[in-house]
Amino acid sequence: MNRIDLRRVDLNLLIVFEMMMIERNVSRAAERLFLGQPAVSAALGRLRTLYNDPLFVRVGRSMEPTPRAIELETLLRPALDTISSAIGQSVEFDPCTSREVFRIGLSDDVELGLLPQLMRVLSVEAPHVTLVVRRTHYLSICNQLSAGEVSLGICYVGDLPANAKCKTLRRSRSVMVRGDAGTTPITMDEYCERPHALVTFAGDLSGFIDEELAKRGRKRQVKLAVPQFYGLSQLLPGTQMVATVPDYAAAALTSNGGLRVDELPFEAPVYDLSMAWGATQDMDPAQRWLRSKITECLGDAA
Repeated sequence: MNRIDLRRVDLNLLIVFEMMMIERNVSRAAERLFLGQPAVSAALGRLRTLYNDPLFVRVGRSMEPTPRAIELETLLRPALDTISSAIGQSVEFDPCTSREVFRIGLSDDVELGLLPQLMRVLSVEAPHVTLVVRRTHYLSICNQLSAGEVSLGICYVGDLPANAKCKTLRRSRSVMVRGDAGTTPITMDEYCERPHALVTFAGDLSGFIDEELAKRGRKRQVKLAVPQFYGLSQLLPGTQMVATVPDYAAAALTSNGGLRVDELPFEAPVYDLSMAWGATQDMDPAQRWLRSKITECLGDAA
């Protein structure tokens, strides 16, 4: 193949080929590449046409390489390493001049706790970048990363694809926000008797706090369920209603003075708030810079 023929080749196909040589399975290769299985199958079809060879044939539950595929791997792997090294050394990210578009997924509480501070940082350090925020949560983050809808997501995460990267931003604890005129701490009895506002994307009327109360033989009175944290700053002031929220969300909700924070009258679990991203974004200079800024804004001080 001469240099002109290279225009016919999508180098992403070679990345798919390399992952198929590693995994010998279309589904696992798709998961590690954060692609859909149909996309990997389509890429494999194009590779077979390009090289006029099946490349991988099914043997039991595995896709085993043909002799031609084994020969190609010997030639391609060092070439891909060289290309990756060359690109990694040449790509730079200058936040002052960049016009990068970052697409990130945030759960509602994280949007409230992170976004105002992050935007202030970006306006000073990276005034020309654009931030696109998608709503995410532990049920949707995997699909959003796999589909390339977001480059990173911040929420409480469960199981992630094998090749996903994940970093704990902070150990989050729950606190209570209130907007009444009282000055004394709320007791357990009063906490259970007060009307509660619950933030829930699914419209449920209970959550992990209710599970903790049930362990103690207690129950709270949820009188309002809303889909977003932002509304609490308007709904609670001047009422007896309280809400139990993550500490970082409470800091944002109380910043304008209409609400204040109280400690819960019982011990509640501490949870990891995590940032997850696809392996393909791991070494990207722009993405690494953004992750560092998010960590500065929302990460544990320690």
